[in-house]
Amino acid sequence: MVPGSSKKKRDTEKSTEKSPVSELSDDLLVEIMSLLPYKSTCCCKCVSRRWRDLVSHPDHRKKLPQSTLAGFFFETYDIATHQGSRERCDITSHQGSRRYQSVSGNWCPRINASLSFLPKCERLDIMDCCNGLLLCRCWKSSDGKMMDYVVCNPATEKWVVVPATNWSSKLWAIRLGFDPAVSSHFHVFEFVHAFVLDAADRRRDIEVVGVYSSKAGVWTHESTRNLLVDIYFFSPSVFFGGVMYLSSYDNLVIAVDMEGKCKVIHTPTPRDGCGAFDISLSQGRVYLANHGDSEVSIWALDDSSTGKWALKNRVSHLQLFEKEYPSTHDYNVIIHPEDNAIIVLCLQLHMGGQSLTKVLSYNMDSRELHFMSDLGWYCRIPYLSYVPLFSESLADAH
Repeated sequence: MVPGSSKKKRDTEKSTEKSPVSELSDDLLVEIMSLLPYKSTCCCKCVSRRWRDLVSHPDHRKKLPQSTLAGFFFETYDIATHQGSRERCDITSHQGSRRYQSVSGNWCPRINASLSFLPKCERLDIMDCCNGLLLCRCWKSSDGKMMDYVVCNPATEKWVVVPATNWSSKLWAIRLGFDPAVSSHFHVFEFVHAFVLDAADRRRDIEVVGVYSSKAGVWTHESTRNLLVDIYFFSPSVFFGGVMYLSSYDNLVIAVDMEGKCKVIHTPTPRDGCGAFDISLSQGRVYLANHGDSEVSIWALDDSSTGKWALKNRVSHLQLFEKEYPSTHDYNVIIHPEDNAIIVLCLQLHMGGQSLTKVLSYNMDSRELHFMSDLGWYCRIPYLSYVPLFSESLADAH
């Protein structure tokens, strides 16, 4: 901490309390803040505790400007060594280039995908992204035995080291849970699988869930006991209300709380076949984009305790692809965090086995499809959507 910084912050808060602004009511302050751009609203949170609480309060969410999708972190793979598929990826072949692609224009600061402000390491893998923070795995030596996690904020270049566990170097199902409106602390989730031979296939059933709390500074581990859940390495996930939701096989969503306790939520079955699904967080709700044979159905989780889903929209593949993007081979769907729109990342196959990923936006009100960006050739999942966090909301950061 910079010497005198605490005293300076206290002096700032005292001067704010004595200023004419302190006489304004909460409602009037919120109305004024609602006229500011999002980045300025984040700065307001640093003025005083009162202002921070006003900006963070759930009741003011609809009035105040919200951060929106800025871009995607992802990797491109080496076509000569890449092995595996979306469902079953060989993590030993994890070689490629880390990339960031903006889709926001100029309102977001330039993001350097190299993350050069982090401590030096032999290799760095981006594992997850949650509310402006990245979870990275840093290999300290080429033998793959020495490593740590780092949680960082690319917008402010602040970072925190998280100690690895005995399993960390062997896992790929690792997630980050963070909600700046609730706390500056975060949680890291490790999903430890045990191979079980069943009648159909060799499954990767989760045996133990490890949870790291940045507030407590320790890992805790919880057995899943008889709850057999099978998630693939890059299962889409969201963190909401202190719960991590992950998509799984067998038409299930896995809900894991901050103590590592799991439960399953059954998902609606597409009316035109059984396909993959993507999970997103939008406007304070958990959403599901279910891939059918000819359409995408959009569902909102109405009640997590009962597993009740509400159908919100259906979009045909004809509307999304067949007019201008007929060569689409596979796709992922992300519900826009603030707008009534979906972001579609579609993989197109070209001659010679080359693959190109395009980013499209489909407005569910106007039914209009717009091209947003090319991610480039030989991209691979996960496509981690990035919503910047401009405030200094990262506890114990460097």
